Amino acid sequence: MSASLPDAMIFDVDGTLFKTESVLDEAYEQAFQEVKDQGLYSGPVPPVHQFHACLGMLLDDIWKKILPDASKATKDFLNERLVILQVENLKKGKGQLFPHVKETLEILHTKGIRLFVASNGLEDYVKGVVKYTGLDSVIEKSYSAGEYETPSKVDLVRLILEEQKLQNPWMVGDRYSDVEAGVKNGLYVVGCGYSSFKDHHEIEDANVIISNFDEILQLL
Repeated sequence: MSASLPDAMIFDVDGTLFKTESVLDEAYEQAFQEVKDQGLYSGPVPPVHQFHACLGMLLDDIWKKILPDASKATKDFLNERLVILQVENLKKGKGQLFPHVKETLEILHTKGIRLFVASNGLEDYVKGVVKYTGLDSVIEKSYSAGEYETPSKVDLVRLILEEQKLQNPWMVGDRYSDVEAGVKNGLYVVGCGYSSFKDHHEIEDANVIISNFDEILQLL
């Protein structure tokens, strides 16, 4: 598939645009302390790097993997508190984008390329990242599995294509779910090789792999 000029780009958030650990790690430790204080969980706290390794998955699937025996009440509490605490960290200015993300998106925007985000995260978190990192001036709309209740990123991206009537968008992401969403929807896929969370095999089916975010501009 050739990289003909896109009319839009759909970006994953965690590990693609945003350094998730900049707001996650502190929130993760605090949420687990709170869930224990509430008496909802008494087991060991899974190391945060296990959560990192699952980023890109739906939250239900993450907890099935790292907290398989936890109750629904435990998982619901953690989901709620993680979002609140991460958004608080975003409001405090702790959120960090990857190098050159903002400038690159601004250039793409000036070229008339429509920009969207698609994440398997919860709505308040995804919209919070876009707002508090200043990307809301160039991102046209944020789509999340939390808001649209999509069973996979394949479905979420398909929804974007249909709702926005896109003709030739690119999919940009760092995890297998991003590549799968692009491939199964017939999109040109840019794999992000700079993310620290992924296994490189996850993105080997991308059309091209970039080592820095601003390399996207060289593909146009």
